[in-house]
Amino acid sequence: MEQLLTIEIFGQPYTFHTDSDLTKAKSVADVLVREINLIENQQKESGGDLNKNTMLVLAALNIANQNQELKQKHENLIETITKRATQLIRSMDIQSVNEK
Repeated sequence: MEQLLTIEIFGQPYTFHTDSDLTKAKSVADVLVREINLIENQQKESGGDLNKNTMLVLAALNIANQNQELKQKHENLIETITKRATQLIRSMDIQSVNEK
């Protein structure tokens, strides 16, 4: 069922249609809002002068980078689990052969 979600970015409300669970969609949107707020606060503290579009692009790039890092960590974890499972299976096979 399609639902509406409204978020606020730079004091401007944006309303989106979502087919997913509203709580999940809100959680995803909150990631973007938090990242934008973080960049905006960093700019205020450093006296920087980035326009809103640049801050949006930086926020998107930061989120994309975080996503890539998580994907790499996930792949590394799967590889480690696979190796350990293979070693455990071999160990169990050797023990089973020795018991016969």
